[in-house]
Amino acid sequence: MRLNPFDASKINVGGGGGGFPGGAGGGIGCGTIAIALVAALVFGVDPAAMLGGLQQSGPVATQEQGSPQSAQELCTANEYATESCNALQSLDETWQPAFAAAGIPFKQPRLWFISGGGVNTACGPGSSAMGPFYCPADQTIYIDTAFYDQMARQLGAQGDFARYYVIAHEYGHHIQTLTGVASQIRSVQSQNPQAANQLQVRMELQADCYAGVWAGKNRNLIEPGDFEEGMTAASAIGDDNLTGGRVSAENFTHGTSAQRSEALRAGIQSADDTVCDRYVQI
Repeated sequence: MRLNPFDASKINVGGGGGGFPGGAGGGIGCGTIAIALVAALVFGVDPAAMLGGLQQSGPVATQEQGSPQSAQELCTANEYATESCNALQSLDETWQPAFAAAGIPFKQPRLWFISGGGVNTACGPGSSAMGPFYCPADQTIYIDTAFYDQMARQLGAQGDFARYYVIAHEYGHHIQTLTGVASQIRSVQSQNPQAANQLQVRMELQADCYAGVWAGKNRNLIEPGDFEEGMTAASAIGDDNLTGGRVSAENFTHGTSAQRSEALRAGIQSADDTVCDRYVQI
């Protein structure tokens, strides 16, 4: 996908370990890391729902706080970081007009680069081992770009569009926060715990659909092979594929390979965010 180069003055980017404002105390133990490693491979981890409910033991291995890096430095640290910043600016530029047209206040999310170890977030302690995740409490997308190598090795999900899909999916959770969908779903989940997983699947599928809408709205930038890369990634991270039949369908939290592929495809083909509403209709 031929995205334009980022402009560091137009995006909200940060990086580092435990010194992020809004961080919480506590720690992540070995059991939590094991759970997080599974969650990392399905993307879209919501620490507000996940971290808050986990038993915590042991310290978080946070990074040392060095001299703050500029957005330009962070975005050019490696090829994946540059891709992430290019995607972030494109996502901002795509979604802000849509919010303006709908009369909904828009706020850019922050992209926070983790480089090994842990990080304190407003949702609780996080870790590179968790893979990319979005924290609604501080409206930040957290990512260690080393995850992309793991994604390629373990899931066979390669190519720039597969990586853009990851960022665009997390951005989809930010859209849900701004529109109020996330808080509405959380409210229903608290009232009906038995339906919590089903509702979470709907949230994740809508985020997949939003990722597709972003790509669809930038169809002129899509290159040959991008669509296939996206479908491969979406299929690879389905709950049924990742768990190999060890987890029953009622305990899925992100959707099957077929569901995730269909949601991404629906967004790309329609380029219409209202199409994604069907995933969260209750």
